[in-house]
Amino acid sequence: MGGKTQSLKQLALQKFKHNFWGVFSFCFILSVGLISVFAYTLAPDHSQYANQMHLSVHSKRPGFTVDMLTIPSQIKNKQNSIDKVFFGTINTDTEIPVSKYYKANDTLIYTEYASDGLIGAEKTLSLSGFSDQEISNLVAPRTFHLGTDKYGRDVLSRILVGARISFFIGFVAVFISLIIGLALGSIAGYYGGKVDAVIMWVINVTWSIPTLLLVIAITLALGKGFWQVFIAVGLTMWVEVARVVRGQIISAKEMQYVTAAKALGYNDYRIITKHILPNIMAPVIVICAANFASAILIESGLSFLGIGAQPPMASWGAMIKDHYNYIILGKPYLAIIPGLCIMSLVMAFMLIGNALRDALDVKS
Repeated sequence: MGGKTQSLKQLALQKFKHNFWGVFSFCFILSVGLISVFAYTLAPDHSQYANQMHLSVHSKRPGFTVDMLTIPSQIKNKQNSIDKVFFGTINTDTEIPVSKYYKANDTLIYTEYASDGLIGAEKTLSLSGFSDQEISNLVAPRTFHLGTDKYGRDVLSRILVGARISFFIGFVAVFISLIIGLALGSIAGYYGGKVDAVIMWVINVTWSIPTLLLVIAITLALGKGFWQVFIAVGLTMWVEVARVVRGQIISAKEMQYVTAAKALGYNDYRIITKHILPNIMAPVIVICAANFASAILIESGLSFLGIGAQPPMASWGAMIKDHYNYIILGKPYLAIIPGLCIMSLVMAFMLIGNALRDALDVKS
């Protein structure tokens, strides 16, 4: 023998590596996943939900820079470092955009920033009680790289933090749909008869209800919130998995290796989980990639309708909802930027699904 015979897994992996768009999509999805996990570390606004508002600098274009006066609070932040990294900082300091400022003795005199050519109010701040280090850090320029929204929040920070919802809802929804779909599809396909008829009736009834309408009904039943949306989306996506698993098991249970397993006295649970399911997972994996993309779109639609992630939580769909009217008001980027983020992530999952389909196709 001149060389080793490659396994089917190795062949599939080799075919996937040669698919440029599949590898590119995988790297893109991995990058978005890392960004969503460490969003608060990467975001310029480290406050919880990136919700630091500065109404005087609302709706500013990308690249806008302003001097920001930060007045330290007397309230001590008792958060630990891990909590700050993954859930944001509880910001107790006061931030004020200023147009000009100067120091006179122990007093800082500043003029608040005002838009549209207006002159802001002039105010004073006593510097007694501040250390030299605190005084030097009171005013610093701040750049909003993607501009600000209508509440004066940093759009870049909201985009980064909002990636967490869109990314993780895919994992939760696909996980829930896999558990339900694999269980019901396996039982229906393996046992057949009346059991199959009952499960197929449930599948057909669920299939006939519009997905968005069913998600809205489940969301209203469970209540508005973060995890409620995740569960609602997952409970509506198991149907495709169940149908695919049922069809695959009906074909696979007639194979010789299943007959041999029955002859050896293995119970049904072991035959299904150890012998049949591992051999039919290729189409299920492709369905999961498509469901990932569908879950992101459904969550964005729910947030746009106002029954998804609730304010002040950052969500790409909610950002479009807040700013879609700005498309005709000369600042379309406020709605286009989160829309492009949704489109890019959905496209990446669809491309990786196509790549997996080609790599797992035993006929090619």
